[in-house]
Amino acid sequence: MNLTHLDEQNKPKMVDVSDKDETTRVAVASGIIEVTPQAYEAVVNNATKKGPVLQTAVIAAIQGAKQTSTLIPMCHPLLLSSIKTDIEELPELPGFKLTLSVKLKGRTGVEMEALTGVGIGLLTIYDMLKAIDKGMIIKNIQLENKSGGKSGDFRR
Repeated sequence: MNLTHLDEQNKPKMVDVSDKDETTRVAVASGIIEVTPQAYEAVVNNATKKGPVLQTAVIAAIQGAKQTSTLIPMCHPLLLSSIKTDIEELPELPGFKLTLSVKLKGRTGVEMEALTGVGIGLLTIYDMLKAIDKGMIIKNIQLENKSGGKSGDFRR
C-alpha cells in the first residue's frame, strides 16, 4: 500500500493537491459523551457553574474544525465554507451526541475537520463538567459520511 504522507525516502510530507480538481466536499462526523445522571441534569437544566455547556461545546466544535491544520501536522489549511452542528440529548445513556457537518469547495476533503471538531466539542463538555463527573466517557468519534473528491462517497 502506498501511503501518501511519505515520500520516496519514507520521510513525512504533506500531499501536493495542486493538480486535483476543485469539487464541493462535505464530511459529517459524530461522537458521544456519556455522563452521570447528575451531570446530565446539570447540563439540561443549565445549572453548571461554568455556564451554558452545550452552547460552549458548539462554539468549540466550530473552532476545532477551523483549527485542524494547526493540530494535525499533515492537514492542509482550508477555507471552510460551512460548519453545522447538532447536539442530541441522550437521556437513556445519559449523555450527548455531537454531530458536525463541514463543507468547502476545494482540492482536499474535510473529514479531518469534521472529526477534529467533534473531538474538541466533546472535550469541551468534559472540561465544563469535570467538577461534577470525572468518569465521563468520550466514545464513538466516527466519520458518518463524506462526499466529493476522487475517492468518491462514503456512508457508514
